[in-house]
Amino acid sequence: MSDITGGLETSGIGLIKRAIELDRSKRYTESLICYQEGLQLLIQANKATGRSEAGKTALRNKMVEYMDRAEWIKSHIDKEKTTGRYHEQIFIEENSTGFSYESLVSRFLLEKCERVEIDDPYIRSHHQIVNFLKFAELLVKSQCGLRVIKLRTSADTTDHQQQQMKLVEIGSSLATHHVTLHTEFSSSLHDREIRLSNNWTIKIGRGLDYFKPSPRKLTIGAFDYDLRPCRQTTVDIFYKSLP
Repeated sequence: MSDITGGLETSGIGLIKRAIELDRSKRYTESLICYQEGLQLLIQANKATGRSEAGKTALRNKMVEYMDRAEWIKSHIDKEKTTGRYHEQIFIEENSTGFSYESLVSRFLLEKCERVEIDDPYIRSHHQIVNFLKFAELLVKSQCGLRVIKLRTSADTTDHQQQQMKLVEIGSSLATHHVTLHTEFSSSLHDREIRLSNNWTIKIGRGLDYFKPSPRKLTIGAFDYDLRPCRQTTVDIFYKSLP
């Protein structure tokens, strides 16, 4: 077996193991992606030359098992979406890593999504506005057909003018990507919720501000949020079909 083939198989098995772990935790949307990506790698590995027929047959049998499970998960998700009852929960432990905005949301942006509404009362201080900018970058680069972002937040009572200026600057940047930002300030806003126009809703207990501050500017996790330790929170994901 070549190094390339061995690498494909190792990567594929790693993804399948992650899929099984997520499957057991009922994090089905994540699990399905891992099953699909892992199976693609294993199929490529099994097509490569240098593997015995017995080895190919053994791997093929395991792939059939994983395919069947992936099909069940897809069918389950589709069924729950049809009834408008799909719910998935992710518990983020204190100091855990691997929970960037991309890891939480990107799989829901594979479908067309022209509008995103964000309710978060804490997009006020500088680091919170930077969090919003990072989330907006994810939406733009997803190529989901985004046209509008609507942000509802509360006014920074210490320097509302500075808060407004920063959000206007983000809005101007978004406009160069053909995305319009609407900002609304509410003194009664409490709930945190992200609503996608493709009917997915993501509720993060702490809103976008669930990352711990980086202890230094030049430290791992300062820019890559998958490597940034998190504060404890719960993420609830719903699919709400329109009537």
